[in-house]
Amino acid sequence: MKRGGRNESGKQLVSGGGAAAVCLLLLPLVVLAVLKSDFMPQQVVHIAETSIGEAGVEGAIWQPRQQLVAKSKAAHDPVVEAPPSPASGDETSDKVVDANRALKNGKGFLATNVGMDGSLIKSGYNYCVHADADVAAPRSKLSCNFSSYRTNMCAMEGDVRLHGKAATVYVVSASDDNRPDNGTITIRPYPRKWETPTMQLVREVTIRWRAPPGPGAPRCTVTYDVPAVVFSTGGYGVNIFHAITDIIMPLYNTAREYDGRVRLVATNYDRKWIAKYRHALSMLSIYPIIDFDADNEVRCFPSVHVGTESHKELGIDSALSGKGYTMLGFRGLLRSAYSLKREWVTPKNRVRPRLVMVLRRNSRALTNEAQVLAAATEVGFEVVAAGPEVVRDLAKFAQTVNSCDVLVGVHGAGLSNMVFLPRNGTVVQIVPWGEMKWPAWTSYGEPVAPMGLRYVEYETTAEETTLKYVYQRNHTVFTDPVSLHKQGFNMLWETFLNGQNVTLDVDRFRGVLQHIYRSVTIT
Repeated sequence: MKRGGRNESGKQLVSGGGAAAVCLLLLPLVVLAVLKSDFMPQQVVHIAETSIGEAGVEGAIWQPRQQLVAKSKAAHDPVVEAPPSPASGDETSDKVVDANRALKNGKGFLATNVGMDGSLIKSGYNYCVHADADVAAPRSKLSCNFSSYRTNMCAMEGDVRLHGKAATVYVVSASDDNRPDNGTITIRPYPRKWETPTMQLVREVTIRWRAPPGPGAPRCTVTYDVPAVVFSTGGYGVNIFHAITDIIMPLYNTAREYDGRVRLVATNYDRKWIAKYRHALSMLSIYPIIDFDADNEVRCFPSVHVGTESHKELGIDSALSGKGYTMLGFRGLLRSAYSLKREWVTPKNRVRPRLVMVLRRNSRALTNEAQVLAAATEVGFEVVAAGPEVVRDLAKFAQTVNSCDVLVGVHGAGLSNMVFLPRNGTVVQIVPWGEMKWPAWTSYGEPVAPMGLRYVEYETTAEETTLKYVYQRNHTVFTDPVSLHKQGFNMLWETFLNGQNVTLDVDRFRGVLQHIYRSVTIT
């Protein structure tokens, strides 16, 4: 309308005497007014995130900076400051989220321009692509924690640029006042750093400090207004125990606070792995996962975590979390991800309690599984036999486990499916021969109680192992198994984990099942 008014005024002036001269005088003003009108594109633009459901591709919506929407938060998270209003003129607010929600400070902590509380992540950070410049953040921040036994982590804030094919993260600042001494840090983003052979399977990520932007810091090609978490699907991720312990649970610890508004960036990108665990991953991020290894874009974020927070095997330590996360909360997320109906064991609503038995093949298999399954049925359970072909479809098997009251299995990864049991369910671990009680307890016994479950252990005897057909009874395998443990994990693996199957004493095992049946039906 304004431009129309100006044009009409021009016509009236032209109709009078000296119209040409007046028009020449007004022309610069008209051009200036048009350039400043709302009809022209904004010089500063922003790439907003698109969810999986918007277009099925990682498209980008262009919009003016003042239309940015602050990141949403889960109800149980601490309150986050709102982003600065467009009228305030403060385009790089210094308000930050509390320390403990990013990284725990401790021995071996490298910190750059960060308080003792470890505050790292800016709230409502308005991050833009400039049409005519590549401008660094006035003050970028970098802090790393290498003190954890399980994992190394670095958290960055400000101008952070990811170049996947170069496996490099650039932290760019307009000032080099707080540059790390060597300017370079390397991390393998997988939480099993004490296992050197495992970590060699994980791609190394280099973090470089650059100030100001120049040849060493590539220009942004894609820019986001949400944080990113760099992790790895490598290591032993094909095993469900390690998938949950080393990848999904640490991602929960690190990314859950963003309530889905976070980009997950995967090294050692495994399409099949991501497809298998897509239900759980979709609860942590509403966006497609970025293949870091194949990515030639320079993706720029307001904040980035490289590495994930891990506490222990198949567990979360609330004291270490600093965010109040628990195993019950994690199981609640899985219940939502897989649409699991039962939260509690309620045997009064079922004539026969249900038992699922995870059956192994190749090693630690039950050689008399038919008799064992029959004994469980005779005791009174409705029995579900779950071999590898059943367990393979994780989404379907999660529903099966959730429909059961008891999960039984020989020590091994299949017991990790306990995360899908309803609360007050029972986990029965059959411990193979070879003084395996402690390894079995730390992996699958100790995690049970924090999940709200009950634990029963059945320890096999020398008569129930197939090792008796391989070694004489006076062999160290039977007389001093611990001495073999001391020779290293490879010896333990080859002898007691990969080297034996189990033939249960059916009468003895039936007695254990009868006790469990009574406890389940009476509770």
